[in-house]
Order: sequence, then C-alpha cells, then structure tokens
Amino acid sequence: MTKTTQITDKPDLFGFLYRHPTLTLAILLGPPLIWLLVFYLGPLLALLLQSFYHLDPFTGLILRKLTLATYRELLTPASVDIFVRSLTMALAVTLAAIVLAFPLAYTMVRLASPRWKGFLYLLVLLPLWSSYLIRVYAWKLILAKEGILTYLLTHVGLQGWVEKILQLPGIGGPSLAVSNLGIFLVFLYVWLPYMILPIQAALERVPDSLIEASADLGAQGWQTFRHVTLPLALPGILAGSVFTFSLTLGDFVVPYSLGNSSYFIGQAVLAFQGTSGNIPLAAAFTVVPMGIMTVYLLVAKRLGALNR
Repeated sequence: MTKTTQITDKPDLFGFLYRHPTLTLAILLGPPLIWLLVFYLGPLLALLLQSFYHLDPFTGLILRKLTLATYRELLTPASVDIFVRSLTMALAVTLAAIVLAFPLAYTMVRLASPRWKGFLYLLVLLPLWSSYLIRVYAWKLILAKEGILTYLLTHVGLQGWVEKILQLPGIGGPSLAVSNLGIFLVFLYVWLPYMILPIQAALERVPDSLIEASADLGAQGWQTFRHVTLPLALPGILAGSVFTFSLTLGDFVVPYSLGNSSYFIGQAVLAFQGTSGNIPLAAAFTVVPMGIMTVYLLVAKRLGALNR
C-alpha cells in the first residue's frame, strides 16, 4: 500500500515571507524604527522646536512664535561662562580618563594572566553595580574636610599642598567637597569604566600577528605602540571619549552635589526648566551640547576614526 501526500489549502507563511524579502525586512525593522522615531527623535524635535520659542519677561508666558531671541540669551557673559566651564571640565575629564584607562586596558589585554584579568574586570565593573547617587554622595563624604582623604593627606604631609591648590581661582573652594577639583575627581571616578571597556575591546581586536610582524621588522616597543597598537585602538578611544565627554557635559548631579554657585550646563537646564519655568531657554541650553557632540562626531568621521 502506498502512502499519498495530503495537500492542504493552509497558507505557507514562511514561504510567503521568503518570496517577499522587502516585506520581511519591513516587518522586522518597522516596530523598532517607529519606536525610534516616536519616542527618541520625536522628543528631540520637540525640544528643538521649544528652543525657538521665547519667554515673555512681563507676563512669564511662553510665546509660541518662532524667534532667535532665546538663542541670543546664550551669548550673554553668564551663559558663555557656563559653556566654557562645562566644556573645560568635560575635556579635562576625557583626557585624564584616556591617560588612566589606556595603561589599565593594555595590562588587562596584553600582560595580565587569565586570573588577574578576571580580577581587573571585576574591579572595573564593581562600581557600576551600585547606585550612581550613592557613589556621588559617598565621594562627597570622602572629600569633606572631616573625610578620610583629608585625614590621609594630613598624615602624609600633603594637606598643605592641597590647601594651596584649593586657593587657586576656578579650581579650588572651601574644601575638596565644594570645588571644581572635587567635581573633576568624582567625574573621573564615575565615568572611568566607560573609557576602560571600549579601549579594552579595541585592544582585544589587535591581532598578535601584527605585533609580531612589527617586531620582526625591527621596530622597537615604542614604535610598535605608536604605529600599530595606538592606531588600531583609536576606535575604542573615540568611543570612550564620546561617553565620558558627553556624560560630563550634561551631568547635573555631580556639580549640584559638590559644586558651588557656579553653574554647569546640566544645572542651568534644571534651574531654567524647574525653578524659573523658562522652558525655551532650558531647551536652547540643551541644544548646545547636542550640537557640540554632532560636530565632534563629524570631525572624528572626517579623520577616519569611525571607519576603523
């Protein structure tokens, strides 16, 4: 007896999708693209639109008429001072993070044994397991006049030097817990893992054969680092700098917790949006770091760093 194949009229969904790849791609990418447009690009466009409105100084009402009056307020000395202070801090934190992160990432990839490599990974990731606010307020206690750092510096005879640094204008303050130097230290601690991990990932992709070939051709260690390792690690440095620079530029928690009356961009946005109710000016202040990061990424692309 032979078995007959039973043919049904049931539609073949997978076969239909296979025969229509464009429709399949639309089904796969449609929901995330809609989510991106509605919940990500939509608020950014609304923010940009709000920045072209203006607050009536007499009534306190938002005039929903397109104008550049709000952006002209960004050119006042007080606003320019906020931008310069924020940019300087973001640049200093980024450069310091690169200097500290690269040797540690290189040690993790090239020098450490598997056991020590796992231990170093744990040290880098461990702070990220705790709350961001807890870490910031813990550092506020550490940097206070009665904190453990002051205690240690006093016992090793360095407290006098720290007090001289705190007397410098634009850097110091009453104590490390209320100074730009303290803000810098906390920013560096908070964002350092975001620099270490991208650099480590980039160094992991550097083939050992290129290092060996460089040595076979007579290159010294520094020459190999300069012409082989560093160019191939540049995408990781760029990715880490995007994190540290942008996060420092817009953060308001650290300056609010350890700063003084000198505002950073994040504090200005919070004050204008919350206390003053000047939403157009807060939006304009927010557009500035977005523009800065856009220019930064375009320059990096121009230099070819993103292509590598």
